[in-house]
Amino acid sequence: MNETITIMVDEIGAVLNATPTVYLFGSVALGDFRLGWSDIDILVLTKKEMTEQQAERLLLLRQVLVERYEGTALFRSFEGAILSVDAFLREKFERVVYWGTSGQKITDSYKLDSFSLAEILDCGILLCGEDLRGEMRYPLYEQMREEIIRHVQSARVHGDSVGWLLDIARGIYTIRTGKVISKTAAGEWALQEGLCPMRMQCKKQLRYVKSR
Repeated sequence: MNETITIMVDEIGAVLNATPTVYLFGSVALGDFRLGWSDIDILVLTKKEMTEQQAERLLLLRQVLVERYEGTALFRSFEGAILSVDAFLREKFERVVYWGTSGQKITDSYKLDSFSLAEILDCGILLCGEDLRGEMRYPLYEQMREEIIRHVQSARVHGDSVGWLLDIARGIYTIRTGKVISKTAAGEWALQEGLCPMRMQCKKQLRYVKSR
């Protein structure tokens, strides 16, 4: 895992021809990574907007590394965004490379969700570059609450996926305690507190995740 992350960070820096600020957050930073289930979440902030050529190379970097390092499928697990510090802090429209679960794209804007931002500020790992967390603002209670409401509404529309339940549990835990924990731990907490309306589904999914 550590070697894979180091290779990815070095490759990103080589494409940019500079040392960016790179944060590791999510399940890896929280000690909850499960192979085949979890992502490797990173946020890459550059000193200036990347060129079109750099963006095109970064767009497919995950696939390139999978082919170069045969048998290292972990490169597919990387998710996150690559954009300039200015675009991230001021939410400016600018060239962004985004890696997601179902693919990747070059877009013109990116906003990190409140809970991921809280993770970076509270327990994110600085992999390289200048630590810029002093320039980031901790998300407000109202922002987090609104995101939880949107998660609930999405779950009602798209089905009762336990993935949604764990996201919601994580959010409720953070706004109640002011602390950040993994989704797995949040799911267990929600069950203990009697907050989960779908106890059997949540227990089943937690057993599955822990078996990975």
